[in-house]
Amino acid sequence: MGHEILIVDDEPDIRLLVDGILRDEGYETRLAGDSDSAISAFRARRPSLVILDVWLQGSRLDGLGILKAIQGEEPAVPTIMISGHGTIETAVAALQHGAYDFIEKPFQSDRLLLVIRRALEASRLARENAELRLRAGPETTLSGDSSVIAGVRNQIERVAPSGSRVLISGAAGSGKEVAARMIHARSRRADGPFVALNCATLAPNRFEEELFGIEGMPDGSGRRTGVLERAHGGTLLLDEVSDMPIETQGKIVRALQDQSFERVGGASRVKVDVRVLAATNRDLQEAIAAGRFREDLYYRLAVVPLRVPSLRERREDIPALARMFLRRAAENAGLPLRELSGDAIAALQSYDWPGNARELRNLMERLLIMMPGNGTDPIRAEMLPPSVGQGAPALLKFDPAADVMGLPLREARDLFETQYLQAQLLRFGGNISRTAGFVGMERSALHRKLKQLGVTSDDRGGG
Repeated sequence: MGHEILIVDDEPDIRLLVDGILRDEGYETRLAGDSDSAISAFRARRPSLVILDVWLQGSRLDGLGILKAIQGEEPAVPTIMISGHGTIETAVAALQHGAYDFIEKPFQSDRLLLVIRRALEASRLARENAELRLRAGPETTLSGDSSVIAGVRNQIERVAPSGSRVLISGAAGSGKEVAARMIHARSRRADGPFVALNCATLAPNRFEEELFGIEGMPDGSGRRTGVLERAHGGTLLLDEVSDMPIETQGKIVRALQDQSFERVGGASRVKVDVRVLAATNRDLQEAIAAGRFREDLYYRLAVVPLRVPSLRERREDIPALARMFLRRAAENAGLPLRELSGDAIAALQSYDWPGNARELRNLMERLLIMMPGNGTDPIRAEMLPPSVGQGAPALLKFDPAADVMGLPLREARDLFETQYLQAQLLRFGGNISRTAGFVGMERSALHRKLKQLGVTSDDRGGG
């Protein structure tokens, strides 16, 4: 999406001149000749940048007054002040009240365009830094080499540039927000804001205020922008959208249709250009049948459905993910990196991970910080929490004190091979080809061995 610039000047010739310069460079523009029309235009749809004349003939507010109003509502929008009667004091006052720069008339078009580019870039960097501070280290890529996650990444690459709305489904902690961030980062709106609203954490009586904002008083005091307005030019993620109150669902349907809405307490409609993504861990068709979710909203959100698989559906990704989370935790905590032993990896791959990737990440961080012993010692299976270790393959819980010495060699060997192959099948979700590759056998030979031992590919028990 192109940047939109609001040009405010009381001289029509100046407005048209600047308008022509900016449009030739691919910018979108809106024009205003006095303070009331300027503030009205700003509130109707937030621009990317404002070019503002200091002296406005016959206007209720001069440029500095407009600057104060703009900064009071949206300090993130950069403003460039221009004036043919400027003084050092005026320039200093403008900068003190939040202007990005001050340019004297007459100005060179190259100088104006350079300042605009710098202001927009500074605004983008400030927005990214603010988001990083609020969300320390958000994931931006769905990691893993499994075929299922590779398929999801391929779908994202195809849908991201299209601008279509996407409904992302998947269990809690599976990476739905990561998928949404990937879509945003690969879209034509990548330079715009990414705003996430978790519908499950809001009280119903506050929902519309967060979504649409509050109009406030006529002088601008008490006004607060909502997430739809803050996401203008970018992407809004409605996370856990099934928790949105049914009363609000009707209003968001109209907002999606018209790309406009009314703030709470307001009478005029605010226009926005926002790509809306939605995420849910519930079956929305069941919610529709139960009357908890509007069918028309579902079809507006689910233009392209995208499902993020649970971690237990891609067990082969667990070793790489666990090591990545360990490495990041070590970097953040300033601790030495610890390796995962083979038995620990097998145990991790055998666990069902109800909390998905989020649970794995939290466990790796906890293990790195809390595990006793030398910082270079590997993390072994017995160091894992009981909830993780109890589902480990029988081989990992083999009792060395058992009377294996009382068995003939053939029976002892068969017992070991049975438990070993059960462990590896469990580790790779019953996938014969991947198990064969790991254990170093031909696929047909592994089939014969499993048949001989009486082990089935979906056997999850101990031997």
